[in-house]
Amino acid sequence: MFKGSLVALITPFKNGSIDRKSLKNLIDFHVEKGTDAIVVAGTTGESATLTFPEHEELINLAVEYADKRIPIIAGTGANATHEAIALTKSAEKAGVDGSLQIVPYYNKPTQEGIYQHFKAICEETNIPLILYNIPSRTGTDMLPETFARIYSDFPNVIGIKEATGNVARVSETINLTNPEVVILSGDDALTLPMMAVGAKGVISVANNIIPEDIANMCRLALDGNFEEARKIHNRYWNLFKILFVETNPIPVKTAAYLMGLIDDNEMRLPLYYMNPKNEEKLKKVLKDYGLLR
Repeated sequence: MFKGSLVALITPFKNGSIDRKSLKNLIDFHVEKGTDAIVVAGTTGESATLTFPEHEELINLAVEYADKRIPIIAGTGANATHEAIALTKSAEKAGVDGSLQIVPYYNKPTQEGIYQHFKAICEETNIPLILYNIPSRTGTDMLPETFARIYSDFPNVIGIKEATGNVARVSETINLTNPEVVILSGDDALTLPMMAVGAKGVISVANNIIPEDIANMCRLALDGNFEEARKIHNRYWNLFKILFVETNPIPVKTAAYLMGLIDDNEMRLPLYYMNPKNEEKLKKVLKDYGLLR
């Protein structure tokens, strides 16, 4: 459940609330299309704008709608350790298969502070944890040595979502731990390069709209067939780029709406609708790929 193509699922909203109908449709869609696991309440799911009750509601609904047909991994990190523990305990009670734990944002903790944060979460919970390193969002880079220390000390930490944009981090991490460590790309454009040196897959934004292709690319790479995997990677290069023409998840949520995957394009402020010129660029790319008529 922790390798291959994992989707960083968007959170559909309607009239200010979670759109339950669209959420169920999205989960059914990913089951049908062969996605390996669903990550809910992550950055792409607008987790920073969810209230605590909504966060818990979203996770509970995802577990219910998945009905054990596909693993559910819950984003339950926070920049206050006690909040991360509370969210993770709630998700564990809901029956999730794992948790994605972001490095604390805004506080800019030291490497020792990062270690102590995850130590506290590990000691209070039992589900598998994937740590999430994305310095562009958090302001702090969890160094490979810090991750290796956490990974060594706490068996419920099984891997890392690495989103530094540095492919060398895969090799550094493997050399500090072991080849079995679960390293997942946090960037669609770097999935294949990272898998070529030992990553196990991706927590993907593009998977929201092209799940079959991302799943196929990851399976080919895991099987060592990089020639065929490279064809998929190169084919979708323009899509990978356009999905980050504005802050994620604005473009991918807009794309999902245009493709009829969700009923409403509602986002939570301070995220806002796409600039019209960028939306036209997005539409053109989607049409080029046959994703939009």
